[in-house]
Amino acid sequence: MLGVERLTTRYGSITAIREVSLRVGAGEVVGLIGPNGAGKTTLLATVAGLLDPAAGRVELDGREVTGASPDRMLRRGVALVPERRRLFADLTVQENLLVAGITATGGERRERLGEVVELFPVLGQKWGAQAGYLSGGEAQQLAIARALMSNPRLILMDEPTLGLAPVLVDVVFELIGRLREQGRTLLVVEQNARRLLRAADRAYVLRTGSIVAEGAGDELLARPGLFEAYVGVGAGGEVPGA
Repeated sequence: MLGVERLTTRYGSITAIREVSLRVGAGEVVGLIGPNGAGKTTLLATVAGLLDPAAGRVELDGREVTGASPDRMLRRGVALVPERRRLFADLTVQENLLVAGITATGGERRERLGEVVELFPVLGQKWGAQAGYLSGGEAQQLAIARALMSNPRLILMDEPTLGLAPVLVDVVFELIGRLREQGRTLLVVEQNARRLLRAADRAYVLRTGSIVAEGAGDELLARPGLFEAYVGVGAGGEVPGA
């Protein structure tokens, strides 16, 4: 579904990602792990159209979309769940979801609202609450639900468990599993590297802007010294930041 070939993105004179290549097949959960400052968020933002690459190619379903605008990528079925959620704090849960469903017809929006409430029952209980008053776990569920309002085929998740208590981390990974069961395709950046590798079909390790390792999740988990050498963490497997 997604192909990235030798992608390079810069902030001025600073190269954030350098000649990165990866692929995401339909129905896969693919992980992207690495230490703070590795370029993971930059990679997702470039794929989503928020940043223009300096070089390289992005393909969706075999067609080039390099440098496409965020709204075009959204209409092509790519949705981003950004780091730290970035909800409209003064809008209610319902209003956040309605804004996210702007590309759908009225009937489609109603159908999708019903689907996300079924998937996230807590949001139905908070329907009229302002997003700024939600707990961390509720806000993260709203951020994921908001992405689903465009009925995406590819969901980009950036640090979905950042700042959450362990019990809520479990909730997020359960949601990832349910999305996979629905046939969704996900590319996930996550600080809890070991947990992500257990959930992912495949994963890539990004360090100082370049891919340094890739493979099946269980294969990377079993690779001696991977976390200490490339991810920059010890036995806990958690990577702070993106």
